[in-house]
Amino acid sequence: MWLWPDAHGVYNPLIATTPPDQLSRSVPPGRSEAVLQGRESGAATIRIKVATESWEFHAIHRLNHLAFTAEIPQHPPTPSGWLIDKFHRENTYVIAIRGKQLVAMIAVRGTRPFSLDAKLPDLDAHLPRGSRVCELRLLTIAKEHRSGRLLADFLGYVWRYCLRRGYDAAVISGTTRQLKLYRRLGFEPFGPLTGSPGAHFQPMLVVREGVSCRLERLCDGRSARFRRPRPLNLLPGPVAVHDDVRRALVEPAESHRTASFASDFAATKTLLFELTGASRAEILLGSGTLANDAIAAQLSLLSTHGLILSNGEFGERLVDHAARAGATCDVMRWPWGRPFDLAAVQERLSRAAPGWLWFVHLETSVGVLNDLAALGALCSRVGVRLCVDAISSVGTMPIHLGSVWFASAVSGKSLGAFAGLGIVLYNHRLESTTRVPRYLDLALYAAREGVPFTHSSNLVGALRTALARTDW
Repeated sequence: MWLWPDAHGVYNPLIATTPPDQLSRSVPPGRSEAVLQGRESGAATIRIKVATESWEFHAIHRLNHLAFTAEIPQHPPTPSGWLIDKFHRENTYVIAIRGKQLVAMIAVRGTRPFSLDAKLPDLDAHLPRGSRVCELRLLTIAKEHRSGRLLADFLGYVWRYCLRRGYDAAVISGTTRQLKLYRRLGFEPFGPLTGSPGAHFQPMLVVREGVSCRLERLCDGRSARFRRPRPLNLLPGPVAVHDDVRRALVEPAESHRTASFASDFAATKTLLFELTGASRAEILLGSGTLANDAIAAQLSLLSTHGLILSNGEFGERLVDHAARAGATCDVMRWPWGRPFDLAAVQERLSRAAPGWLWFVHLETSVGVLNDLAALGALCSRVGVRLCVDAISSVGTMPIHLGSVWFASAVSGKSLGAFAGLGIVLYNHRLESTTRVPRYLDLALYAAREGVPFTHSSNLVGALRTALARTDW
């Protein structure tokens, strides 16, 4: 058996007096949900979950007895072969099981006083102010899994469980034999040693910022056996995302009406402005198709005829967007994959300037980068509003959208976040109207600080993190 016990292995005298059927305590509602699914390991399955069943609690008591009377003789053996923790009825046990075999366990408890309070009267002086702290105790890994890769997945599950329950810091009493390991996981020592000669323990603290990055690295490096390999995707999406972006996505969700969400939302827009040169942006809960639908709805409000340039699949989709929105326009087409004939475009604009021109910047269906700067110059000379589908180019390369009428982008693809947010960038004031559906009314978004409807703090947080990593 491989284990790192704490210094506070004080067990309840109920060991000898409580009938076995009363020792498998009930679990409060909401504490039994597994956050992760079972992990495959060859032909066998190891499931990591919160203990909920009677046999699981019985196994926990037996494993405690084996650990603390046989391998670490802190307590004398009991006739029942069980040891029940002093805080058993307040503990939540995260366990790993293979069939009916318990292979790992840890106790999570957020109720004060902690067992560590009895050893350090000034414990609060060592804890970060404003944090919600839990205590982790009785970490035990079965002997046959010491040299395997279970530890990384198990501790990753435990930490994600703590975050989901609102804890952002944890204390432990770590055996001095495993301080190096605990430090690798982000735990930092504080206060004096506790325990007795031969069984000294170091009080340690970990906070969210300290553990997440280190534990993710440990999980990535040591749990390949329990995870499906990440596929190499050569298609346009979904793109691979950085670990920081994944962590941002799984932060606890918050209401779109809170001040903190409003601040994060504004910060995300600022990053978009810095990246693209646009002065305004609306972030919609939807895909790039929704962003282009919103642009088409705005174009339908103009009294002038438009022009769409197409040399690929996504150019044809712009034609469909305009037709569905009732935005009248002509279409100039080239064989798919052939660059626009800029001379022909110039001649068409000079002969009969449209009210707006719409095209795809990076036409990924055929691998063509259309000339944004040249088309912008042509439109500027004759006063044509320039609209750009920049869904595949924003984040791929330096881009300046400071003079466009509208441009579309998305949270996925080249920005490296998760799909789910459509972005419309623009540089002029919008007038509200009832002539377009509410969800497509960009003026309504602008009037409500960008959040007229329910929004996702998780997707916004992931996008903000991805934008902060973009270095164009």
